[in-house]
Amino acid sequence: MNTAFIALGANLGDPAATLRAAFGALANLPESRLVHCSSLYRTAPVGILDQPEFVNAVAQLATTLPPETLLDGLLEIEQRFGRVRAEKNGPRTLDLDLLLYNDQFVDLPRLTLPHPRLHLRAFVLQPLAEIAPDLVIPGRGSIQSWLPAVANQGIVRL
Repeated sequence: MNTAFIALGANLGDPAATLRAAFGALANLPESRLVHCSSLYRTAPVGILDQPEFVNAVAQLATTLPPETLLDGLLEIEQRFGRVRAEKNGPRTLDLDLLLYNDQFVDLPRLTLPHPRLHLRAFVLQPLAEIAPDLVIPGRGSIQSWLPAVANQGIVRL
């Protein structure tokens, strides 16, 4: 089995309910098992500031799916939840990002692992540290060493 970490985020409709339902959808991915779900966190938008606050979380999966196949499954779940990619960093019904897949480095046009900005975002690091406090981000170091760098970003556990 492989270990994958998925970031979840939403700010349209009822984001908390959407993320709870998305945990269920992740649990139903083929050849995969939902291992951990973080708490939900309310966060300020990044990039486009004139939009509703986000609710974010992180899930850990055990899976035999290869990274690109897993990504396809995540994109399919987003579509089922009504995701429309109108503008980068814009409002969304559901966003699922593959953050880590074991210790693998992947650099493909549609997938970069580890996620290139995961260490810069409190809305990813805080829930990730909750479920995997001893995690080491390949090429970046321990998750605990990155938390102080994002301490000034607004994040509230729900």
